[in-house]
Amino acid sequence: MCKARLCLIACVALPLLVAGTLAGAAEPPLAWQFSAEALRPFWLGDTMEEESVLFVKDDPAAPANAPLLFEPTKILTVRNPAGDITYQEGRDYIWSAGTNEIRLPPGSRIPFKTPQDLRRPAGSQQHALTHRDGNGEILFGGGHEYHDMQCTVTYGYRPEAWTGPRPSLASRQLPRTIERLGKREPLRIVLLGDSISTGCNASGWAGVAPFQPAYQDLLVLNLKAAYGGQVALTNLAVGGTDTAWGLANIEKVIEAEPHLVILAFGMNDSAGRPAADYQAKIRAMIEAVSKARPEAEFILIATMLGNRDWTRLNHEYFPQYRAALAELCREGVALADLTTLWEELLKRKHDWDLTGNGVNHPNDFGHRLYAQVLSALLIPPP
Repeated sequence: MCKARLCLIACVALPLLVAGTLAGAAEPPLAWQFSAEALRPFWLGDTMEEESVLFVKDDPAAPANAPLLFEPTKILTVRNPAGDITYQEGRDYIWSAGTNEIRLPPGSRIPFKTPQDLRRPAGSQQHALTHRDGNGEILFGGGHEYHDMQCTVTYGYRPEAWTGPRPSLASRQLPRTIERLGKREPLRIVLLGDSISTGCNASGWAGVAPFQPAYQDLLVLNLKAAYGGQVALTNLAVGGTDTAWGLANIEKVIEAEPHLVILAFGMNDSAGRPAADYQAKIRAMIEAVSKARPEAEFILIATMLGNRDWTRLNHEYFPQYRAALAELCREGVALADLTTLWEELLKRKHDWDLTGNGVNHPNDFGHRLYAQVLSALLIPPP
């Protein structure tokens, strides 16, 4: 694989743009605070916390609009991404009961984009992000550009409307980890993965409000809150890496003496690694750690989906990788299936609602979804 062509995945430090200030009566800035409700798996509740949307006007004769994951029973808040401006129904947005779409009326203070705003001319960006239709490139956001364009919506919904996956407690696959947590014994987690696992495009990583941590740190906070014990995370993830790099660096995982290992690869592998090779390298990582640390358990993350309009990725590999990881699961090895979750999300929403950089990273909402899936494997439902 040519990592130079995928260097956007590496989360290199880029100059961050200054967040724009929206017109309107601003509320006091909201510093991020841990909330067990925000990390409760959404399939176990009836309130969607701060789902991200990007309003797009794709028809000059129609209002800008954005779809929600569910048809709301009621909308509680619509806010700017920093969380310090709450928009008003009727003045800033319109929602009609019986639909999952929010529209912007004339004079709304909520910003919107056109599909053309989310493209750039061919060859005009540092990274080659050719659109599948050949019309220029996908707009790349190396910092918080997409975050600044999106809004968040909190609303009530009927959880039975979710027909997608419902990850649940992995008591058979992760008995030692769950027992250790239940006894409040110290738990050492080691994470090995690519740029998604370095925290790329979470607002805390980008240094902008609301400063939400990335998924792995959300998981640690959630485990501490749920069990009350000590949980330590060693994050060995490096941007731009794949399973070949992971296998070459597996000794670092062993040296950290983990109780639980999270392996999170696939996005970069999808540029050219067949599923059989991907599986073989993940299996070799598990075997190497298990030989040195027989009591260690594993969570294998089947990655989110990359933007389907980006020609660089072999998108058919994602479900193949998920199936390859599922074949490795047994006692001591569990699957965190973000791939299937993302497939369902994209049946109801657009990639630009969920992306952190336009092509292959989650935004704050996506990082919370990662944390929710992982939490469901380790924390009993209420």
